[in-house]
Order: sequence, then structure tokens, then C-alpha cells
Amino acid sequence: MSTTTPRRPLPCGIYAPTMTFFDPATEDLDIPTIKRHAERLARDGLAGLVTLGSNGEAVHCTREEKLAITRATREALDAAGFTQMPIIVGTTESSVRGTIELSKMAADAGGDYVLLLPPSYYRAQVDEDMIEGYFTAVADQSPLPVVLYNYPGAVAGVDMDSDLLVRLGRHPNIVGTKFTCGSTGKLTRVAHALDAKTPGSEGSGYMAFGGICDFTVQTLASGGSGIIAGGANVMPKVCVRVWNLFAEGKIDEAVALQKILSRADWFLTKAAIAGTKQAIQSYFGYGGYPRRPLKRLDEARVNAIAEGIREVMEIEKSL
Repeated sequence: MSTTTPRRPLPCGIYAPTMTFFDPATEDLDIPTIKRHAERLARDGLAGLVTLGSNGEAVHCTREEKLAITRATREALDAAGFTQMPIIVGTTESSVRGTIELSKMAADAGGDYVLLLPPSYYRAQVDEDMIEGYFTAVADQSPLPVVLYNYPGAVAGVDMDSDLLVRLGRHPNIVGTKFTCGSTGKLTRVAHALDAKTPGSEGSGYMAFGGICDFTVQTLASGGSGIIAGGANVMPKVCVRVWNLFAEGKIDEAVALQKILSRADWFLTKAAIAGTKQAIQSYFGYGGYPRRPLKRLDEARVNAIAEGIREVMEIEKSL
């Protein structure tokens, strides 16, 4: 295991898996917009950022681009005065060797933690022993602590159960899990077994992250530590407000605002990366398009998304 101590701790709260922005004509990285977006999210109260997650189109980027994105994000945060905001970097590759190599590069580029999916390409050969061996081998050699990423939709249906997550969570260099599976029961079991950090308790320091902002209240009620949610790219202040209301004991207010947030987030979830980028474009004047082969949305769809999130965006603009 690495003995490197991360420079920046992971606080409880809302994190955004940041979008990767491209030139609309050439599809080259748009570094100024990547920096602008990171600064906006930091100023709007997020606890941390994730580069090269699913929303960050990691699978569409080369290694060199991944490092440039992380480096630019760190530079933007530091320049804006957010020197203690942590960055979690998606460094999943299909092999143990490749994942360790990219994790080392991510450390040099300014990352504080890595976010890793389980192996899935050779799906017929993937079993629990392979998954446990993969994460253990990477965690043994990664210079950055590991956050596990349970997202069956991205890995051919591989869904890590709570028993496996708890076993892995006892590794000294595995410090959290992102539950994009949406299972609050699983999150509850893992958070309890590993004494996860909460707004009211440091616990063991383990971070149990809900993976979608539409179950923020549910994550808190389940003993969770934070949310890593694509919707926080669009409505970060509302996401933070729901979190803070619940953490302050204002449960009824938190639940009421959660209902509005969940309705809006569904428009983004259905339209995925292209829709989230166009929602940012509609309300903040930048955003653009995903890289091909993901499709661009037509004007009617863009307008429908903007209208669908109007209620939550009015609240966002008022905060």
C-alpha cells in the first residue's frame, strides 16, 4: 500500500463529476471552459470535484487529455483560492498495470484520490475473485487512495454487493464507494459496517457517496457521507442546499426541496451527457456538445430540457 498522505481530505457534502468541454467544431479540449466550469462549481459551494468520471467522457479521452483536464482543473481551483478543494480522478483502465500507471500519472497531475470501476470488458470471465483481486492489487500500489465506483450500467451489469464492498473497504488504501447503483439499502449496510463519515461524525473517515442527486436526502438518512452527482454541474447550489438543510435538522424543508430537485434531475438523467451540457448552455452560456459517437440534441429537445428544469433553476439563481 502507498504511504502517501493525501494533501486534501474529503469533506462531507456535494461533489460534481465535472463535464469535459470540447471545441464544437474540432472536438479538441476546451481548456478555458474546463477551468471556468471548475471555478463556478467551487464558488457555488461544492465540497470537491471529480474529473474523468462518466460525465467527464473519460472513455472518449486519451491519457494525455485526461492528465491535461485534471491539471487544468487543479490550476483553476488554486488560482481561484480553492487550494484545499480535493480532486478525485477517474483512472480506470482494463488492466491492473494500466490502472496503476494512470493513477500514478494522476497524482502528478494534481489528483488527490482515484475513482475506479470494476473490470468488465471480458465479462464472461469476471467474477467476484477477479474484482477483489483487481481492486486489491491497484490499491496496494496506487499513490492515491481509492474510491470504488459501483455503476452497473457502465460495466456490462457488474454490480458489487455489500459484502464485497465491505471487504474491500477494509483495505487501508480504499477510502470510499460511489453508489451509482442507486441502492440505498446497500449504501446503508456498507456505511454502517465501515463506520462511514457523516455530517455529524468523523467515524472511520470512510466515504459512502450517493451517486445521483435525486436521492440526496435518502443518502443522508442512510448514514452516507456525500453525493457525487452529474446534476451538480447544472444546479450545484440547490444540491448543496438540500444537503445542508438535512444536515442542520431541517428535515421537512430538505424533503420538500429534494422533490423539486428529483423532478428536475430526471430531465438531465434521461438526456445524459448531451442533455446536461445543453442545460449548462441554456442557463450559463457555455456547455457545447459531447464527442462523437454521442449524438447532439435537436433544438426541440434542448428547449424541452430547459423548460423541464426551469423550476429548480429559478431556485438555483435565487440562492
